[in-house]
Amino acid sequence: MIRRRILAFGILLNLFIPSACQPAATATPEVIVVSTSTPAQATETATEIPSPTATSQPTVTATPDTIRVSPKDGMTQIQIPSGTFFMGGMDVYRENDEQPAHEVVIDSFWMDQVEVTNGMYELCVRAGACRLPKEARSDNREEYFNAAPFRDYPVVHVAWYDANAYCQWAGRRLPTEAEWERAARGDDKRNYPWGDEAPNQFNSNSLNIVGDTTRVGSYPEGASPFGVLDMAGNVWEWVADYYKPNYYAIAPLENPQGPTREEARSDLRVIRGGSFQEDGIFLRLANRSFLDGPDPKADPKDEAYYGKSSNRVGFRCVEE
Repeated sequence: MIRRRILAFGILLNLFIPSACQPAATATPEVIVVSTSTPAQATETATEIPSPTATSQPTVTATPDTIRVSPKDGMTQIQIPSGTFFMGGMDVYRENDEQPAHEVVIDSFWMDQVEVTNGMYELCVRAGACRLPKEARSDNREEYFNAAPFRDYPVVHVAWYDANAYCQWAGRRLPTEAEWERAARGDDKRNYPWGDEAPNQFNSNSLNIVGDTTRVGSYPEGASPFGVLDMAGNVWEWVADYYKPNYYAIAPLENPQGPTREEARSDLRVIRGGSFQEDGIFLRLANRSFLDGPDPKADPKDEAYYGKSSNRVGFRCVEE
């Protein structure tokens, strides 16, 4: 089970009333989503749980130097420039494992613009490099992974082992926590990828409004300052790091890679971003949660060898 924290705060975020203003964001690339590279594109439209229609879209067009498409799986990738950013919780809802907030220097990298989809993951399965998801269903859909209407929806029921295997097959890797937060936050101290406005039906698939996953890239209003989509809501995302509650107090200030397994003293791996069920506290981009990762001492015939999976956890990859 995904760890949910019990907060001492008696007041939740005002989830449905947008704030009067948001922090100024850096230039956001035009939303370009290449959802799958499989030859047969799904023509059906999912009708049981429709995706909302956003009211606006980013207007600044990306240049060929900052956006590209992976030839392996058709994923659109966004270049995240090198720089120094603020990492950690800086609002009233910050928790101990988000402390201390600190400046981190990150080298440039390429981030998947959206979460890896069912159609993309199927390519890896067909190539023999990935296991099938543990279950083919989603939270409320009996047929999901192998159903044509949901090819462009995020793959779920994949353990950390599976996410890592996919990224390696695609010529990429899982992001570190620092890379993930850099891509979500940009250069300021915002609390959500889109700014400080609370999550709502236009900027994220959250609050259980939809009740299940939605097509990747359906919320352009929720784009990060670099144009990365779905970094809050839809599904939690695996990152590379082991979970250590006090890691920020000892982490390197340049390109932190996360603690070793021995330092973490467990097989827990970090997940980020919240899912379609979570409220604003859990969608804060500084929020850290975790799920069981692979246990290298377990028998490969045992699921513990691969780790836990969930109908609310997916992933995306990065590349140098």
